[in-house]
Amino acid sequence: MEFLNQIEAVLGPIGLIIIVGVLGLVLVAITVVLIVKQPEDPLNKLKRASSPAAKSADPTKKLRQADGNQQLQKFAKFLEPEDVAELSAKQLMLRQAGYQSRDAVRMFYFAQMALGLFGMFAGIVYVNFLGGGEGMSTQKMMMYTVGPGGIGYYLPKYWVTRRVGMRKQEIERGFPDALDMMLVCVEAGQSLDQCIVRVARELRASYKALADEFEVVAYEMKAGKDKVTVLNDMGERCGVQDVSSFVTVLVQSAAFGTSISDALRVYAAEMRDKRVMRAEEAANKLPTKMTLATMMLTVPPLLIILVGPSVHGITQLGKISGPGQ
Repeated sequence: MEFLNQIEAVLGPIGLIIIVGVLGLVLVAITVVLIVKQPEDPLNKLKRASSPAAKSADPTKKLRQADGNQQLQKFAKFLEPEDVAELSAKQLMLRQAGYQSRDAVRMFYFAQMALGLFGMFAGIVYVNFLGGGEGMSTQKMMMYTVGPGGIGYYLPKYWVTRRVGMRKQEIERGFPDALDMMLVCVEAGQSLDQCIVRVARELRASYKALADEFEVVAYEMKAGKDKVTVLNDMGERCGVQDVSSFVTVLVQSAAFGTSISDALRVYAAEMRDKRVMRAEEAANKLPTKMTLATMMLTVPPLLIILVGPSVHGITQLGKISGPGQ
């Protein structure tokens, strides 16, 4: 008990918690160092060296790629969920946000862990060593210590969710123009593969996210992947209802043998009408959104202009009539 009292006298009411937290951080650091220094499995090294891609690739480039992925490969068990469904859902969410790398899931969880530990460390330093915890209760000290860690942990998730929403909006805005370009290319005699490549190149300057999706489709088709599977993957990867409907139109057109140009013409006209309807909907919402700003910025100055002179006159009248009374 005397030892605990000494700790409380030196470090404050949560001194024991600070010591346990520091020990936990030290153990985590030791574990990370041991995992990093762990030698590579010889079987994995042999498989990587004997693969056809490794034999045909440039040796220097192969080494750079292996080094880039090897740093996270050692932490794969800790940085990837073991559930296959959860892993697939996380990969899909990151692809919808624009992160197509195979290490995107590991980087996401690594960012969560690093920012969480950094936030908790910053909270501990602020509360106990910078004087921020003076006069605080134990509950507030715990909030100021654990709160930054929680914020840092959820910050990557918020960023990815925001990126997904922005990317979907960009794809929705650029998709009608892409359909018009595809219709022109198809009617000019180009095949579907060629018009996808051309549309991806033309949309690069204005709608980069949509251009990236079309480039992925073009590369997968060149690699020999089934066209229906490629289009369905595009619809799932974008996560936009318009793109999913477009994929369904192309798949049905190929299944029933109808003209792709006719299907594109009808669907492009529908997309133009839908874009006009979205613009009208946004215009109709604008007066409601401006009501609060109008009341805050217009009504107070108007009241001052109308009521101010009367209030000033009454005040001056009271000053004049005061001594007479």
